[in-house]
Amino acid sequence: MKAAVFVGVNEPVSIEDVTPLDPGPNDVVVRLGASGVCHSDLSFVDGTLGFPPPVILGHEGAGTVEAVGSAVSRVKVGDRVIASFVTTCGECWFCQHEQPFVCSNLIAGQMAPHGARPNGDAVTAVGGLGTMAEFMTVNESVLVPVQTDLPMEQLALIGCGVTTGVGAALVTADVQAGSTVAVVGCGGVGLSVIQGARIAGAERIIAVDPNPLKREAAAARGATDSVDPTGVDPIEAVRELTGGRGADYAFEVVGRPETVAQTVELTRPNGTAVVIGAMSPTEFISIHGLGFIYGAKHIVASFSGSAIPSRDFPRYVKLAEEGKLDLAGMISRRYSLDQVNEALDATAKGEVLRAMINFDGAS
Repeated sequence: MKAAVFVGVNEPVSIEDVTPLDPGPNDVVVRLGASGVCHSDLSFVDGTLGFPPPVILGHEGAGTVEAVGSAVSRVKVGDRVIASFVTTCGECWFCQHEQPFVCSNLIAGQMAPHGARPNGDAVTAVGGLGTMAEFMTVNESVLVPVQTDLPMEQLALIGCGVTTGVGAALVTADVQAGSTVAVVGCGGVGLSVIQGARIAGAERIIAVDPNPLKREAAAARGATDSVDPTGVDPIEAVRELTGGRGADYAFEVVGRPETVAQTVELTRPNGTAVVIGAMSPTEFISIHGLGFIYGAKHIVASFSGSAIPSRDFPRYVKLAEEGKLDLAGMISRRYSLDQVNEALDATAKGEVLRAMINFDGAS
């Protein structure tokens, strides 16, 4: 099968013929229909996440079940499925207590070999998936079957970006109706946070981003105000828009220590700051200690939108079908698998909301 393989930091991604591992009794072979190009994929290529190559890229995908192992009961051949990039064991304390997004065996599952390169070297896959390939072989536990006519490219978004953002608002933070929300970073995930806040009934949603394309996209998806942090102090701007208090909920979707500290500062006393952006393993967060304590602020992290995929993926599909969640408008450009380096470059330059890789014959 053809697959996009990360071979070295800041090196072009290689399109290779990868031989997948033989499926086991609980494995499923999925023919990919579409794969989103998430900023996290870029973080593999530029070395931010420090993951060792070679790795099949892609962790935001949807497709059709091609074959199933002898013990598979969750899906059947022909099912349309969305893949979850959170590899879960189903057996640890967290999985047993409806917290699969912090599964104890998450890292081990993502480090498992997924195939072999032409030279025989083992290759792993981002998120234990590797959706930037014609096929992927995965455990049935990461797949959610959905009955919908939504295009594959829209379903793919639910696998990562949409669930991460919408879930951060609706599940992690539990944004309340009538509240004020600030979102720092309005790419694909940030726009999904904005949509989640709008769905929750937030009264004021403030988009903070230096990119005019993304501020415009934020306004189209529910943001009531926008702030260009290159022109004004975003902390003061958000406070001015919220009666001097700060936002009830503030979301950091950039993945930088300085924007995390900024997000905490623009959160009101007794408000909630939610950190979503992925940072390098060598980075630490520093905040103003006395202001944090005297302000009685809440700081939480949100990974994968605190999702239980079997519960949340169908919910987000329904919201999209009802016109409450815009998926189509999130996709800026479409590419073939052979154009993956162009898609990553456009993502790095901030030229797209979400780049999408579509596979031939996908529906």
